[in-house]
Amino acid sequence: MKNIVVIGGGPGGYPAALKAAALGAKVTLVEKNKIGGVCLNCGCIPSKSLLDAAHRFYTAKNLASLCADGGQAAADALFALADWKKIQARQQAATRKLTQGISFLLKKAGVEVLAGEASFVNEQTVRVKGADGSQKDLACDGVILAAGSEAFFPPPFDRIKDRIYDNSTVFDMPALPKTLVIIGGGVIGCEFADLMSALGVGVTVVEMQPRILPLEDENAARVLAQALSKRGVTLCTGVSATDVQEQNGRFTLTLSDGKTLSADAVLAAIGRTVDLSALHMENIGVEWTRKGVRVHPETLQLKNSIYAVGDVNGLFQLAHAATRQGEVAACNLCGVPAVYHNERVPRAIYTSPEIASVGLTRAQAEAQQIPVKSHKAFLLANGRAVAQEQTEGYYELISHAQTGRLLGAVLAGAQATELVHTAAVALAAGMTVEQWKEIIFAHPTFAESLGEAAAR
Repeated sequence: MKNIVVIGGGPGGYPAALKAAALGAKVTLVEKNKIGGVCLNCGCIPSKSLLDAAHRFYTAKNLASLCADGGQAAADALFALADWKKIQARQQAATRKLTQGISFLLKKAGVEVLAGEASFVNEQTVRVKGADGSQKDLACDGVILAAGSEAFFPPPFDRIKDRIYDNSTVFDMPALPKTLVIIGGGVIGCEFADLMSALGVGVTVVEMQPRILPLEDENAARVLAQALSKRGVTLCTGVSATDVQEQNGRFTLTLSDGKTLSADAVLAAIGRTVDLSALHMENIGVEWTRKGVRVHPETLQLKNSIYAVGDVNGLFQLAHAATRQGEVAACNLCGVPAVYHNERVPRAIYTSPEIASVGLTRAQAEAQQIPVKSHKAFLLANGRAVAQEQTEGYYELISHAQTGRLLGAVLAGAQATELVHTAAVALAAGMTVEQWKEIIFAHPTFAESLGEAAAR
């Protein structure tokens, strides 16, 4: 029986522990904070609970057109009743329920969970220091490193990071601010811009790249930019913040174009950074940077019987990517060969409208000099979208221009984060556009537009 230590109990660590235990290993999981990691406790799950609440209130506010006379006043009154504390309590209840579920699964699988901070003594020994100062050395046959990442604060925000919010601390806001500046127009920044604006907060997003969502498809980003602007979000793109000052509870930011912004609160959503200093990686002869460590991209092997999964390897900073990596690493460590496919990881943004993609975008394929064909269907022509007044956006398939094999998909619109998995399955199966055309989609559904796209 192999003796395996998993460092980190987030979306990469706990699935790795469960998989290794299922394969017959004796597993010890070390977590210095909370089981579930950032994703469950202060990331994916909390933000989706808040986004759902915000979208419900925003929908209620816009129901006046379906109400009798005086409906607008009633809708506005309901919107005004949004209680931030109750919204937070709902989010916290969801987090507790899921955390308890994971703890139950680990216990049922026989995984020993130790609270403390881990470090390497050597490749076969991990030292765990408890909060009470206790110390325990764990002998092991292998290690899965899933230590995660933390919010990144570049200048000038590094000197005031204890007075501004990041994507972990924003959930603890005592009350909604009247105005909020979000630094960073990536996935996190856009989701919180959507959330806060839907709850009536005046939001400004500052993004140094020429557009928001700079790593996503340009057309999809444009759909979201138009939707956010229509809802009152101010987008400042192509500029950066060069200075920030706080006075009397308000923040004043100076931008690179000379303009200034003033707000009640600031949210830094500039990215994540890896800090492995406490792990003493030098004791196993491994170098690391703030982007993490380098692993074999298919096996996740770091060195000998040590594997690294999740944010620490820099392959994909997404919870579901970390989960699959954890499972693959556990299989390989336990002698069951498995392969991780980074190119098959779906990307999902839970704004309104939603943005999702998998595989290559058209721009990415062309950058690799792959001849491509785009197949696009707009939701304006979708029966269910029209019936529900959710016609923003489009669904697009990208195929190889010569072979017809599907290379990727970009969905911008309602249900995108759910429907992207149909394309993910097609990619894994190596389907062509002609094979995709044989799929019968129910009517009326948003999914029909995926079938219509293939015919374009």
